[in-house]
Amino acid sequence: MARVSDSTASRKPLKVLVYSDDVTTRQQVILALGRRPHPDLPELEYVEVATEPVVIQNMDAGHIDLAILDGEAVPAGGMGIAKQLKDEIFQCPPVVVLTGRPQDAWLATWSRAEAAVPHPLDPIALAETVVGLLRSRVPATSA
Repeated sequence: MARVSDSTASRKPLKVLVYSDDVTTRQQVILALGRRPHPDLPELEYVEVATEPVVIQNMDAGHIDLAILDGEAVPAGGMGIAKQLKDEIFQCPPVVVLTGRPQDAWLATWSRAEAAVPHPLDPIALAETVVGLLRSRVPATSA
C-alpha cells in the first residue's frame, strides 16, 4: 500500500485551470475537488482565472492538464471559449464546461468539451468527471 502513495507523491502535480468571472464559482470547484480527488492521481494545482484573455494565455503556454470553464461566465462564456480552444490548440487538454442546467449539456457537445457538469455543482459528479478525464493524462506506474 505504501508503494502507491510513494509513487503518486513523487509525481508532479496536475495543473487544473478553473475559469469563471465569479470567485464563488471558482471556490466551489476547488473545494469540491480538493487537493487530491482520487488516490491514484497526483495532487492538483489550481490556476484560477477570471478573464478570457488569461484563459487563452495559460492554455497557449501548454502547462494545463485540464480546464474547467464556467458556461455562465460573462462577458465570455465557457462554451465559446472551449470551442475556440479546441479549434486553435493542437492536442488541447480535456475541457469540462459548467452548464447553467442539465438540459444545456448539448451545448457543451457543440463546444467540443469532453464533459459537462450542471449548476448547482454536485461535488461527487464533478470529482468523478474530473478523475475520469485526468486518468488519461497520468502515465501508468507499476505497483
